[in-house]
Amino acid sequence: MNEAIPVSRAIDRGTAKLMPDVDRERAWLLTVDGAPQSYVDLDEPTHLEFEYARRLGHALDTVAEPGRPLDVLHLGGGALTLPRYVAATRPGSRQDVVEYDRGLLDLVVEQLPLPVDAGITLHGADARKWLEGAPTGSADVVVADVFGGSRVPAHLTTEGYARAAARVLRADGVYLANLADAAPFAFLRSQLATLGTVFEELVLIAEPGVLRGRRFGNAVLLASHRPLDVAALARRTAGDTFPARVEHGAALRAFIGGAAPVGEEDAVPSPEPPDGAFGIG
Repeated sequence: MNEAIPVSRAIDRGTAKLMPDVDRERAWLLTVDGAPQSYVDLDEPTHLEFEYARRLGHALDTVAEPGRPLDVLHLGGGALTLPRYVAATRPGSRQDVVEYDRGLLDLVVEQLPLPVDAGITLHGADARKWLEGAPTGSADVVVADVFGGSRVPAHLTTEGYARAAARVLRADGVYLANLADAAPFAFLRSQLATLGTVFEELVLIAEPGVLRGRRFGNAVLLASHRPLDVAALARRTAGDTFPARVEHGAALRAFIGGAAPVGEEDAVPSPEPPDGAFGIG
């Protein structure tokens, strides 16, 4: 019997490790400098281990009727968990993945190869530069899951960035983002305010404990020009192992409060997670 062994490699920005899951035969955890980045089950690509990934999966499931192929632009690659999920749940989709760290892309493709018919094209590039050069109205969905280490880079937090994402989306397209913050949520509120200058509809998904300020954690944002299926999102997220709240409308406007949109000159990265927030033993 061939037992899978961990793989560690220096990449462009740090050290990446792929560690096999002893409970799932061909499942792997990707970490970068000790911070968990992605989890992939090569035999079951619809299995989303991380809660934030599952919430992004719920969003992807509800943006269009089940099974309909989509054109999806992923900013941030990781182990290509969500592109694999879309390929499995929406066959025939066309997907572009933009990952700044070419060394990470090389490692993932070598060790966790994509199915030959996945319809996924990989690009080693800066997310914002790629977005600003992408064709207008070329995507049904833009998924932003970009972290430099454990922080969202500053240039991916501004009104200019939000406008670039909106330009690439079709009229009924949806922008999805994975962010992380803690009370008093200065970063998260500013990001919602920033997206609100471009998109009419906003939705926030996060665990109650995070929203109550009890701990640092992930939050998934959805933004669009059209109403989103909030009821379906609420049903799906309520059924997860760690249920989440779905905030929108007046409650979300109250959460945003007086937060100001982020200009280029004001941009800062997302906050540094506290020690142990996302690390593994």
